[in-house]
Amino acid sequence: MEEQKYKDLKLGERGAIISIVAYIVLSIFKLLVGYMSDSAALRADGLNNTTDIIASIAVLIGLRVAQRPPDGNHTYGHWKSEGIASMVASFIMMAVGIQVLIDAGTSVFEGKSESPDIIAAYVGLVSAVVMYFVYRYNKKLAEKINSSAVMSAAKDNISDAWVSIGTAIGIFGSQLNMPWLDPITAFIVGLLICKTAWDIFKHATHELSDGFDEEKLNIYRTEILKVDGVKGIKEIRGRSYGNNEVVDVEILVNSTLDIKKAHDIADIIEHTLMDKHGVYNVHIHIEPNS
Repeated sequence: MEEQKYKDLKLGERGAIISIVAYIVLSIFKLLVGYMSDSAALRADGLNNTTDIIASIAVLIGLRVAQRPPDGNHTYGHWKSEGIASMVASFIMMAVGIQVLIDAGTSVFEGKSESPDIIAAYVGLVSAVVMYFVYRYNKKLAEKINSSAVMSAAKDNISDAWVSIGTAIGIFGSQLNMPWLDPITAFIVGLLICKTAWDIFKHATHELSDGFDEEKLNIYRTEILKVDGVKGIKEIRGRSYGNNEVVDVEILVNSTLDIKKAHDIADIIEHTLMDKHGVYNVHIHIEPNS
C-alpha cells in the first residue's frame, strides 16, 4: 500500500506540471495584451495566473518532497510537505491579491476615460476555455490517485476559468460607454485572488495542526462498533499526513477475552478501515471491560 502511495504522488506531478505550463503561457499572454490594450482587468487576471504558477510549483515541490522515505529526523515520513508548500504559496498569493486591489482601487478613484481594446475580452474567453480543460484533466487525475493536493490545484484551475470569464464580461461591458467597469472588474479579481489564498491557507493550517473531519471519525466509529467483540469505543482520534489518514482508537473488549482473540479483533478493525476507507495506518489500543 505504501509503495502505491508513492507511485500516486509521482503520477500527481503531471497535473502540477501541466498547470505550471498553462499558467506560464497564459500569464505572459494576458500581461502583454493587458498592457497593450490598456485593460486593468486583464492585467489583474494575468497577475492572478502568476500567483497560480507559484502555487502549482509549491504543489509540485510538495509532491516530490513527500515521496522521500522516512529518515532519522522524519520517522513518519515527509507527507506533510504538501501542506507546508501550500501555506507558503498562500502567503505569496495574498500579497499579489492585495497589490491588485490597491492598483485597481487607485484606478477606480482616479477615473478612467477610455475603454480597453476589445481584443482583451477575447483573450479572457480563450483563457477560460484552456483552464477548463486543465481543470478536467486535474480533477480526473486527483480522483484516480485520491490526492487532495491535485484536487486543490483542480479547484484553482476552475476558479481561474471563472475569473477569466468575469474579466471578459467586464471588458465587454466597458465598451458600452462604461470604462470604469474595467478597473471594477480588476478589483473583483483581486478579491478572488485573496479568497483563494485564504482558502488554501485555512486548509493547510487545518492539516498541519492535526485537524480532522469529525464526520469521518463518526463513520469510522460506526464501522468499528460493527465488529464482533467490540463492546465500545473509549476514544478515537485522527490526523493527516499529507493525503494519508492515521487513526488512533481505544476499544473496549470483554475482560475474559484471550490475547489471540483480542488481536484478531484488532486485525479486523485495521483491515476494515484500511481496505474499505483507505486509511493509511490504524493504531489500536485494547482495554478490558468487565
